[in-house]
Amino acid sequence: MSTEPHYAMGPPKPRWTHLALRVKSIEESIAWYEANTPLRLLSRNEDQYGVGAWLADPQDVTHPFVLALSQFDPETDPFAYAPATVLGPYAHIGIELLSREAVDRAAARAKAEGALTLSPTDMPPPIGYICFVEDPDGNTIQFSYDQGTYAVINEKWGDRT
Repeated sequence: MSTEPHYAMGPPKPRWTHLALRVKSIEESIAWYEANTPLRLLSRNEDQYGVGAWLADPQDVTHPFVLALSQFDPETDPFAYAPATVLGPYAHIGIELLSREAVDRAAARAKAEGALTLSPTDMPPPIGYICFVEDPDGNTIQFSYDQGTYAVINEKWGDRT
């Protein structure tokens, strides 16, 4: 195997770049994330272990963060020795929305799909207004409003807008 890099571009410094999840159906998961989040299909790949997809927010190219989805082939799954795990009930992917109404819409959509696990709830700062939803594999997704992430970072480390 070559020690030369495959790509001409990389991060300017060590950076948090992705979260990886094992999925049962790559197609179902891509469709769910595209319908319910700002994430869009960035790329697909296939190798001897199975199929994968990267999803990201196309509006955030300055500091990309990828949700890497992997559907492993049962015959070649390198992690077959371990039970499949999911994020939840508290461990979650957090997506901050722009209004309380947007959280309410996400919750209503999830309720109609039977995937709402925590109804919209006002929590103390810095948590904000949140609901919890399950993706097709049972991973917990938190939709929030007024979470404080941007305010706290700007207060601590300066304006980043």
